Order: sequence, then structure tokens, then C-alpha cells
Amino acid sequence: MNGLIGRKVGMTSIFDQSGKNIACTVIEANPNIVTQVKTNETDGYDAVQLGYGEAKEKNTTRPLKGHFEKAGTTPKQKTVEFRNYPLNKQLGEEVVLTEIFTEGDKVSAIGTSKGKGFQGVVKRHNFNGVGQSTHGQHNRLRAPGSVGASAWPSRVFKGLRMAGRMGNERVKTKNLKIVKLLPEKNLILIQGSVPGHKGSLVIIEK
Repeated sequence: MNGLIGRKVGMTSIFDQSGKNIACTVIEANPNIVTQVKTNETDGYDAVQLGYGEAKEKNTTRPLKGHFEKAGTTPKQKTVEFRNYPLNKQLGEEVVLTEIFTEGDKVSAIGTSKGKGFQGVVKRHNFNGVGQSTHGQHNRLRAPGSVGASAWPSRVFKGLRMAGRMGNERVKTKNLKIVKLLPEKNLILIQGSVPGHKGSLVIIEK
């Protein structure tokens, strides 16, 4: 599996050859550092661990400090393991975006969605509510309605769509298209939206 770790910068728009305006998400994909190489002989499977971003040394545990020192690099903010990595990279080497991606590639973006706190059923599950204010309705426009029967089963079934915490979950968006690469600035322009807030870390898989 090919991939890189990047940081979401924000959104912009570009024009294609036909003059159509395309909304794009800008991902800053600075060179990733190979922090660990796993092989089938030693670990039971082949994988490469990449590190991205600079972490404060005072906030890094001693085991992780030794892990990064072995790779000859500084502590990293995030590490991700990619199985069956096609590039033959050694410990401590860099992986740049042009080695993996080209314009027109279809990729998947993995990130943590924006947290929206405790939300009701209208915002969380797109319920319509009652929709009327006549016939004695009062304060029911955004209510969930009935949640179960009475005598049987005398409980609420698991998984019923109700109010609760919304967002702040791992989200994977598939079949996104890379419309432009800016290797001199380490930027990737992806058509459409990518999960996460500005400045959040995302994984781009090919």
C-alpha cells in the first residue's frame, strides 16, 4: 500500500482545461521519514513505518526517543505503518510526494472529522422532526419521536438513532482525485473535501 502523511492546509479552487472551477483541498506533504522497517523474517509481515511532523523532545517518552534515535531522526508528531510498501526504503531515508503520487491519481484520505459535541437527531441523523405546529403540537419540531414500544420489548433496541456525540471520529473518504502537485512547495491539491479541520494530520493512500 502506497501512502504519505500530510497536514490539511485548507481549501481553494482551480480551473481545469475546460474552464470549470474545481474545489480542492490543499494538503502539505513534507518529506516523510522512514522510522521503522519490518520484514517477514523478523516481524511476520512486510511494512514500513513513516514519521511526520516535529514533536517536542520533552513530551516524548524515553522508549520513543530511542526508537527515533535508531532511525537517526528527531521525535515525530505522528507515525503510520504502511504494509507491503512498494518503495525499497531503508531506515532514516526520506519519502517525497513525487515518488508516490502523480496528477490524476485516485487516492483515499483518512483523518479525524471535526468534533461537533452533543447534537440532537435533526443535526446528527437528518431527522425532519414533526414538521407542523398545529393540532396541539408544542416544542416538538426537532424531537426524535417514539423510541420504542411499551409492554414488549420494554426496552430500547441497541443502535437506535438518537441524540449523542457527533464527529471526532476516524473517517476515510475514497476515490478522491489528485488534480495538481506542487512538489517545490510539497503541496497536493485533491478534488473535493478531506475529513478534519485546518491543521489536522491526514493519511493519503493510493
